[in-house]
Amino acid sequence: MLKVAVLGATGYAGKELVSILTRHPYVRPYYITSESFSGQRLDQVYPELRAVCELPLEKLDLAKVADCDFIFAALPHGLSVKEVPKLLETGKKVVDFSGDFRLKDASLYPRWYGYEHSSPENLAFSVYGLPEYHREQIREAVLIANPGCYPTSVLLALKPLLAEGLIETDDIIIDAKSGVSGAGRSPGQAYHFPECTENFKAYKVAAHQHTPEIEQELSIVAGRPVTVTFTPHLVPMIRGILSTIYVRITAGVDEAAVNAAYHKHYASEPFIRLLPPAELPETKHVSGTNFCDLACRFDSRTGRLIVVAAIDNLVKGAAGQAVQNMNIMQGWPEDTGLK
Repeated sequence: MLKVAVLGATGYAGKELVSILTRHPYVRPYYITSESFSGQRLDQVYPELRAVCELPLEKLDLAKVADCDFIFAALPHGLSVKEVPKLLETGKKVVDFSGDFRLKDASLYPRWYGYEHSSPENLAFSVYGLPEYHREQIREAVLIANPGCYPTSVLLALKPLLAEGLIETDDIIIDAKSGVSGAGRSPGQAYHFPECTENFKAYKVAAHQHTPEIEQELSIVAGRPVTVTFTPHLVPMIRGILSTIYVRITAGVDEAAVNAAYHKHYASEPFIRLLPPAELPETKHVSGTNFCDLACRFDSRTGRLIVVAAIDNLVKGAAGQAVQNMNIMQGWPEDTGLK
């Protein structure tokens, strides 16, 4: 059994990760950390894990991390960039949940994340952990930058269209909605129940940190720079992301070509579900799963293709995808512990 460390086990993504790992046939959580709840057991923080995972929560100790076989770092942005280089010195493979190693251009971090990147040398060999984009690189990786939740839904929706040259690259509009768990577990006024319930709002308009991540990966697929208009929204539900994306198709492209592209790229993907014509993705249908549900509609009146994607932000958008990456890195079937 692979002994696994989970750093930041009491955040929503960290807790989801531990839950998945307890069901995985080849691993077991061995060392889990929390700065806020050290000294308690995980099941005291999350009683639903009673008799499932009763490990003690400890402050980060690199000697104990080094005693593990594999490391998940579910730490906040700005903290991982300081800790991950130390984790790599243990010689173990690391999957990092933060945005600290997703962007290849270190100069983007001050604008989008508000800090100077202190470990640019690690950006060079970190692998962006979206299996449907970078599966072969993930197999050989030492450091995985686990994708953001919004980008996961958007990138999966657009890859076949860009790869086959079916859409224009200069007029992509992304209208995305997330449940409140996407903001993390730390309290904040905007996520206080009386503030967010019975309310629906856009936030970080033209300023969300996932924007350059989306553009970076789309540009790789397209083979040229891609810019997007990305507007996220907060929905008063716990979990789930629904992204509705508006694109212009290139001349001569029809609905049959679009459908053929999706089936070409995703027919054998274990976690992509292409919905039948009468259905559209819903967050409830992917809740608790590692699936991404996709569907599209062609609006002949406007010449736009409308693509809709749904994921669970805590699973395919975080913990499930991290386990999917671990499975690939370890040479196990990709869906182990996830179906």
